[in-house]
Amino acid sequence: MTFSAVIVAAGSGTRAGPGQAKQWRPVAGKPALRWSVEAFLAGGAADIVIVTTQDGEKALTEVLAGLPGWRVAPGGATRALSVQSGLAALAHRPGDEPVLIHDAARPFLTGATIQAVLKALETADAVLPALPVADTLKRAEPGQNPTTTSRDHLWRAQTPQAARRDTLLAAYAAWTDGEPTDDAQVVEAAGGRVAIAPGDPLLMKLTYPEDFAMAERLAGAARITRVGQGFDAHRWGPGEEVWLCGVAIKHDETLIGHSDADAGLHALTDAILGAIGEGDIGDHFPPTDPKWKGAASDQFLIHAAQLVAAKGGSIVNVDVTLICERPKIKPHRQAMRERLAQILDLPLDRVSVKATTTEKMGFTGRGEGLAASAVVAVETPA
Repeated sequence: MTFSAVIVAAGSGTRAGPGQAKQWRPVAGKPALRWSVEAFLAGGAADIVIVTTQDGEKALTEVLAGLPGWRVAPGGATRALSVQSGLAALAHRPGDEPVLIHDAARPFLTGATIQAVLKALETADAVLPALPVADTLKRAEPGQNPTTTSRDHLWRAQTPQAARRDTLLAAYAAWTDGEPTDDAQVVEAAGGRVAIAPGDPLLMKLTYPEDFAMAERLAGAARITRVGQGFDAHRWGPGEEVWLCGVAIKHDETLIGHSDADAGLHALTDAILGAIGEGDIGDHFPPTDPKWKGAASDQFLIHAAQLVAAKGGSIVNVDVTLICERPKIKPHRQAMRERLAQILDLPLDRVSVKATTTEKMGFTGRGEGLAASAVVAVETPA
């Protein structure tokens, strides 16, 4: 069934605490709003309207980078006005086409919920996903003992709520009773039949600061761990210092390479790129490109980390082993760990730098060059 979506993202989210409005805050590595846009695109939405503020519109280019099929409508002073603004932006769509109205603060929307709502709309004027109330309910008036309220036939309403566009527009035009709590209430007040589709416990609404901690845990249940490994080697040549793991070490030789020849950073960059299936360092920074002649290798590592973040992922830990007879690594190991932790924004205990020799065997044992290997663990959405 062809459908469009309106995502309401114009609220200030003051109850979520200081900082960005909740629709822009990261959940498992990506903004809450992006989760919903990706879900609607995967679910087959023909058109997606994001209703937001002027400041929000400026942020969308970065927040939704790489995602097609969305447009912007100006937010209103209330949620109801924002919804109507989103519906107006769909004036080019058929009037009988279903529109799913969704709160940007509910990031864990799935294709199953989208299809359940659309299926229920075939025999109703509006649909909302909802969960039956499972907890015991208490009413507590100030100064009085709590009393138990029956939970029979009570439901927790969620979004996306669906109706045909003309049905929603007519219902909102007839609404006169203050600010409605949701779209289904407006259709109900206009005499429409409202159906309930199965809700999803994961489709929680981010309202308070503690909700974000819970969302991170929920997102972790749908994430996978990837492991990448990298290896690099450079030969020794005339020089006075060598760069290893982002730290300059005074030495009577230097490593020869197109960039600064930091074998530790190169191996680690390749490990990260390998973990997310993004090729190797040469694909992103070709040694034939004069632009990278003598370049500092920390920018290669930063680029790889940004690719992880763009996939909604995060780096869990890194482990680098430097293989050489000299220089001695131990005196510089702590500085290397601190530099890698700084570049990758990781706690120090998730960064390891080790060194070993080959007991005078091979090219490293003969002092012809230095080698580095790296292993990294990365978490990404499943």
